[in-house]
Amino acid sequence: MAFEQLKRNAQRILEGLEDARLSTDETYHLVVEADPTLVFFLFAWLRAHYPSAHSASDGVLGRLGALVTQFPKVARMARSGESDPVVAWFQESHSYRDFRSREFIDLIVDKLES
Repeated sequence: MAFEQLKRNAQRILEGLEDARLSTDETYHLVVEADPTLVFFLFAWLRAHYPSAHSASDGVLGRLGALVTQFPKVARMARSGESDPVVAWFQESHSYRDFRSREFIDLIVDKLES
């Protein structure tokens, strides 16, 4: 899949979970086509940007919870992606909260595909 398509799909996953733009089933179909490391990163970014004090956290994290509950494969994918060396690189050098969604996706997809 081309870089731009990967980035568009990642953005759709985030938007689907943030704004309920996609159903749980639609989000699942995008997630299972994604790299497990990217899935881990997207979920970590959401958790960092929607702490419990955030007014939208119940909705966003509720949709994320519904996704992994309804589709346990998604949770397994994210867990397996966490062990990728790119995750360690990012977490040693950056903070999830320092990035807006598009720049985060650009950085991560570029790094995963290089």
